[in-house]
Amino acid sequence: MVLPIVHYNTPVLREKGAPVTAFDADLKQLGAAMIEAMHEARGIGLAAQQIGRALQLCVVDLRAAELDFTWQLDGAKPPLDLFMPMVLVNPQITVTPGTDDYIYEEGCLSFPEIRGDVIRPDAITVKFQDQHGVPHELTCDGLLSRCIQHEVDHLNGTLFIDRMEKRVRTKLDKAVKELALATKAAAGS
Repeated sequence: MVLPIVHYNTPVLREKGAPVTAFDADLKQLGAAMIEAMHEARGIGLAAQQIGRALQLCVVDLRAAELDFTWQLDGAKPPLDLFMPMVLVNPQITVTPGTDDYIYEEGCLSFPEIRGDVIRPDAITVKFQDQHGVPHELTCDGLLSRCIQHEVDHLNGTLFIDRMEKRVRTKLDKAVKELALATKAAAGS
């Protein structure tokens, strides 16, 4: 069963996720179900809040993306196929000192058909645990960095529209308001 993805104006999207403390079969099953939902929706990342759970858990898969990014996982550079899709539990991001900020158009599975430019730092290090509780450190840039920042924002109740400059967000206000009303109407039915 594919998990349903909640849309904008669902309250859980604004909730900070609780730290994950149990690395058990339920967590592994949830991670696998989130990966399935992300793939079904043709996304490259999905946070627990987007499936209605306020947890510090997200998944990422950039195997199908253009490789315009670099990475180092636990001090090595394994092929993407060896570690993706990734399950990131309790991730903590540090921006690489001296990295530049870049503008890039982002979308979000909780905002179907809505896209807008977001400014983010290009390079980060993220410390996280996998679904087994094993700690990892990933240093990355480009799209991989941006995707992880977007998903970790979700884990903290921040949405990509919150990161947009006012002039960009203003152009999207009508579509965002219509989505909010549709979400409210669907919740009431």
